[in-house]
Amino acid sequence: MKAIDIVVNPYTPQEVENGQTGIDAVFQDQIRMPAEMRGGVTVDDYVAKMDRADIELSLMIAVRAGDMRLAGSFEISYERVHEMCRSHPTRFAGLAGVDPYRGMQGLRDLEYGVNELGFVGAHLYPHWFELAPDDAKYYPYYAKCCELDVPIMMQVGHSLVYQRERRMRSVGRPICLDQVACDFPELKLLGIHIGIPWTDEMISMAWKHQHVYIGVDAYAPRYWPSQLVHYLNTYGRQKVLFGTDWPVIDPERAVAEIAELDLRPEAYRALMRENALRVFRLPQIASEGG
Repeated sequence: MKAIDIVVNPYTPQEVENGQTGIDAVFQDQIRMPAEMRGGVTVDDYVAKMDRADIELSLMIAVRAGDMRLAGSFEISYERVHEMCRSHPTRFAGLAGVDPYRGMQGLRDLEYGVNELGFVGAHLYPHWFELAPDDAKYYPYYAKCCELDVPIMMQVGHSLVYQRERRMRSVGRPICLDQVACDFPELKLLGIHIGIPWTDEMISMAWKHQHVYIGVDAYAPRYWPSQLVHYLNTYGRQKVLFGTDWPVIDPERAVAEIAELDLRPEAYRALMRENALRVFRLPQIASEGG
């Protein structure tokens, strides 16, 4: 069965050269990034890595990380991600980054990304904007996602120090999704990065709200909290989606370590593929189930 990775960042030599990765050498050391990766990985080489990991489709983020008027913020244009998707149309689909400081233009951008570029969801980094997920500045974007019928994913849990010139507070407590889900009960909300260290809080949100989900990216599967593994393997089988947060976690490592978790077959299929197909309303891509 081929997998779907819902959280992938563009990390080619172009993004590295342009300073569009949001991470510095110290963070690369912290995550033990191999030396040969630090200059970026070409799209073709990454597709080969997906093939080796048996990943059919990756959702690529057009990242908007922080108010561009502030030092350390960066973005990757919708057009750049669309270009990558067009180069491998069966292997990538785009996610539209959200910047709440762009007002109506940001809403128009989101609509353009979905309706014209074929992006399948939205992406938000609360830490980079120093605004918790339930801040009113995001509400027009939540409403637009409801109107467009696309999910929005956002980093929950703590914020690490990704680059020394831009240290950010941890504003992404999973409990903040509670107010949003109450105000927008039909909105598909994905808390990515597991919610660590508030994993139980993230599980409680997914259990409480019909359309709140968990993305298990950014942490190596062998170190996933035990209560998360129990949740996705039992009563939370339909609420957890596979992701890597590439380049933070290598997809080949992630898939190999998940195989070692001894998940129930139905839980494994839901985690690796079926939930993503349903939540993102992805087409039944060619090698369905293969």
